[in-house]
Amino acid sequence: MMLLDRRRTVAGLAAMLAGGPALAAGDVRLTFVLVNDIYQMDEVDGRGGLPRLAAVVKAERARSPNVIFAHAGDTISPSLMSGFDQGAHMIALFNALPPDVFAPGNHEFDFGQDVYLKRMGEARFPVLAANLRDGDGAILPGHRDTMMIERGGLRIGVVGATLETTGVLSSPGPLRFAPTVETVAAAARALKDQGADLTVAVVHADKITGQKLMASRAVDIILSGHNHDLHIDFDGRTSLTESGEDADYVVAVDVTVSVKGEGANRKINWQPNYRVFDTKDVTPDPAMAALVKTYADELSRELDVVIARLAAPLDSSGAAVRGGEAAIGDFLADALRARMGADVAILNGGGIRGNRQYPAGHELTRRDVLTELPFGNRAVVTTVTGVALRAAIENGLSALGQLAGRFPQVSGLEIVADGAAPRGRRVVSINVRGAPLDEGARYRVATNDFMLRGGDGYTSLADPGATVDSGDQLIANEAMVYARQIGVIDARVEGRIVIK
Repeated sequence: MMLLDRRRTVAGLAAMLAGGPALAAGDVRLTFVLVNDIYQMDEVDGRGGLPRLAAVVKAERARSPNVIFAHAGDTISPSLMSGFDQGAHMIALFNALPPDVFAPGNHEFDFGQDVYLKRMGEARFPVLAANLRDGDGAILPGHRDTMMIERGGLRIGVVGATLETTGVLSSPGPLRFAPTVETVAAAARALKDQGADLTVAVVHADKITGQKLMASRAVDIILSGHNHDLHIDFDGRTSLTESGEDADYVVAVDVTVSVKGEGANRKINWQPNYRVFDTKDVTPDPAMAALVKTYADELSRELDVVIARLAAPLDSSGAAVRGGEAAIGDFLADALRARMGADVAILNGGGIRGNRQYPAGHELTRRDVLTELPFGNRAVVTTVTGVALRAAIENGLSALGQLAGRFPQVSGLEIVADGAAPRGRRVVSINVRGAPLDEGARYRVATNDFMLRGGDGYTSLADPGATVDSGDQLIANEAMVYARQIGVIDARVEGRIVIK
């Protein structure tokens, strides 16, 4: 999505997107290069990837000394390689193309607090997260709340913030996440008191939080991630941008700054102009391409092994797995239920990440399964009451229409729901393996350890009376074994979840 101020003339819009007018005497031009949500290290269908991103960043840095390269979070997970090295390769690759500032995203915490701290300890670039603290309320090792960057005689105060709902969406353990808007506003005031000419927030934030931050006037420029949108918004006072995902597109914000007066009389005026790089038109950087190839070759030796054939097509797009029953969700839930010997299985649609179309006849490989299930979640069984099972399904259906990751993909269940009913009262009926749900009975529910910890709001799966069998196997491994056992996968949407 791209938003541009409607009050601007057509000529003005053209200037914004082309890089703006020539500099007047005494003006300074800054360039902010923004990326966010970089999961894939290499291109897909000739677009995105670290080699093309590196080419853009290196060209911008060669063009001007006044460049600030910002990464707005989500990079060590999820990806195929991260299932093996817990994101170490992404830190190594970005160390070769170091951002001037990095704000962690929620997926940085997918492997837990210890792995997060290890990865950030390996980073050779500044990590800013003003709203992140340890369990005792202290700032984390190697982290900063803010920093002051000098470019072209200007002082740019930068504050970072991570997603405030990370505790629900990921696995950060005891780490604490304060509200973004209030935290950024307080940090920005301090930066202005320290003499910042411009204030910049690099944040991983959902759309509503981004809009609130923009409306607050707390900072001049917001460089954001999390929503996977190509987004440009300027209301005459505050600029908000996001660069999609996987470096398919990269936004450069050229800011022309005019300075008048000195000391207490110093006045700053600024104007943004935007350039959008479609990286399909960018020649990959050879040095970064060589680094990426070393990891890709290592993966290929292990992963390009066929384990089953598809009798029907599978769609793992976000709209499919987060918007309703999906055939690939049926297959994965069936695999989990069969392998764990459970009555039913529930998986969060947001845990299926391949975003791919597989045609009938496709030979499914280990690579495919790990692409779809990159988080390293483990298979578990929890024994809960029918009441808790119904509550879990209500939670899964609580964000219908929003393509939320909590949408359930199920096995052993037939669910009828009323999409127009209030949240918490949408379930019309549930059958468990052909029989109506008995709220007083107890059921063995196969799921993943993320959901068992309350991830995506599934708190009822660990209700006080639940008994848990902890699994030692990754869900991806269980899916591979099941696929080998059946040989041919003939999963089709069959009415497991009907929303009226």
